Amino acid sequence: MKQLKLTGFLFFFFLTESLTLPTKPQDVDDVSITQKFIEDNIGYITIIAFAQYIQEASFEEVEMLVKAMTEYRDKCLADMTLPECSKLANDVLLENICTMEGLPQKHNFSHCCHKADFERKHCFLHNKKADVGFLPPLPTLDPEEKCQTYKNNRESFLNNYIYEVSRRNPFVFAPTLLTAAARFEEMTKTCCEEQEKANCFRTKAETFIQYLKALSSYQKNVCGALMKFGPQILKSINIAVLSQKFPKIEFKELISLLEDVSSKYDGCCEGDVVQCIHGRSKVMSHICSKQDSISSKIKECCEKKIPERGECIIYSNKDDRPNNLPLREAKFTESENVCEERDADQENFMAEFLYQYSRRHPELSTPELLRIAGVYEDLLRECCNMKNPPDCYRHAENKFNETTEKSLKIVQRECEHFQISGKDDLKYHYLINLTKLAPQLSTEELTFLGKEMVTALTTCCTLSEEFACVDNLVDLVLGELCGINENRSINPAVDHCCKTNFAFRRSCFEGLEADKTYVPPSTSQGLFTFHTDLCQAHNEELQRKKDRFLVNLVKLKPELTRVELQSLLVNFTNVVKKCCQAQGPEACFKEEVLPALFPLKSNWYSWSNKRNQNSP
Repeated sequence: MKQLKLTGFLFFFFLTESLTLPTKPQDVDDVSITQKFIEDNIGYITIIAFAQYIQEASFEEVEMLVKAMTEYRDKCLADMTLPECSKLANDVLLENICTMEGLPQKHNFSHCCHKADFERKHCFLHNKKADVGFLPPLPTLDPEEKCQTYKNNRESFLNNYIYEVSRRNPFVFAPTLLTAAARFEEMTKTCCEEQEKANCFRTKAETFIQYLKALSSYQKNVCGALMKFGPQILKSINIAVLSQKFPKIEFKELISLLEDVSSKYDGCCEGDVVQCIHGRSKVMSHICSKQDSISSKIKECCEKKIPERGECIIYSNKDDRPNNLPLREAKFTESENVCEERDADQENFMAEFLYQYSRRHPELSTPELLRIAGVYEDLLRECCNMKNPPDCYRHAENKFNETTEKSLKIVQRECEHFQISGKDDLKYHYLINLTKLAPQLSTEELTFLGKEMVTALTTCCTLSEEFACVDNLVDLVLGELCGINENRSINPAVDHCCKTNFAFRRSCFEGLEADKTYVPPSTSQGLFTFHTDLCQAHNEELQRKKDRFLVNLVKLKPELTRVELQSLLVNFTNVVKKCCQAQGPEACFKEEVLPALFPLKSNWYSWSNKRNQNSP
């Protein structure tokens, strides 16, 4: 159930505290505690910001900036009246990045340094690359070597870890990365005491990786919504999530909390790590100072010292629905004055509707709650122009049920497909579908998305909360596909689904077919050239190569049917098995691969074979 709680309430991810944050009771001034945290962790914070903004930067370059920012901190702690100490921390950071000799030219961000203030920050944000295929593989150390490195130099070990993770996760919020670093250190300490170190790291790392991946997906999804659709959609997401989590919260109190919550995403989504950390602390203080009116489930959490309370709130159960809460709120469907109330303050009226509907329906996903709100808004737009509006909107519940029924059928169909097909066939299904829909994406992105779709179904399809779980997780996958930047473009059909309506993008993608505008590459680009390293790949690595092969095959021959593609994948698997048992695997691959893959496409096969023979 932890997976469900994480995905259902990931909104609170940035409330977790970490590393050296002072462990003082809750009644101490949170502003001073947060400031102390920033001062103590200036090195970690600098690494995160620099590695996320300039992912190509070396660890040595990052260390140079850490030194500069530490000197800046010490100077300002000694004399806060200095002119440079009145600047915003993120502005100081970007200034230092821009003044590092030769760095802007080396890593191609000089154009950002020529801008100022908001334009500069926005430029650096757009410099971030979600697809990190250009980076070398994440360095791996032997468990014994890892433990010895940690023992010899803890600070350098953790700095390097934060650097490597941050540059590969450029949109993950700083507090999440700091919490991940604390968990990583805890895991390292524990496993280095074990006899079976490798097994310990392997077991604990899986949970740790899932934690970071889930939070990363949610953060990118919400920031993508903010950047593509503006602050109103962010407010709606937060209303739905908070109202489900805290159903006894009063609407007025919810709006007050939202002012703190929504404004914090600006800093977090823009990569302003200091503003993000300050915002996190302010939200925590708000929740715990009003816990009696917000939730009965967080009292013990708020009594904990600061490092533990965020995690406690994340994993706390949804509060019980108030006993006096009727199944329906008559104000929105049975009142004679619905149109007048809407017209008086449409934004507040729709916010209250979403709040009331969400707190009554903990079984629905966040996207579904937003769909219901959208259906209600469209219905009122129609009804309030009629002679007798009440006769029209009294049937709103029927519209809501129809909307949920459509979404439920999509989820049921997917889960039935999973139960019939099994994990591997399901993955191939999504790899083929996604590649046909968006062949412009990189092979790495497509294999990742296919795997995430399968994870969503294998995680959720056997749970009682199947609908909300699947719908929430699949929405995160679509968020990954659509990306975070508002100017990301894939192809006209996909762009339309990503940018037209956040709540209904799932149903939009359901109706898409293969991209008609895609022009496949004119050559196989070495796709059918294999070497002996294929025979040395372990099961997991071999599976990754097969997945990549399938995606590249679809990119090259998008007109092939699913049956043809899966048949060719079976042929490829058989060839690998045969050639890896042969005396000369590489010669075998050259002789066997093309005939096995294209037995019925003799013309195309002859062209490819001739090209391969002529290649150096």
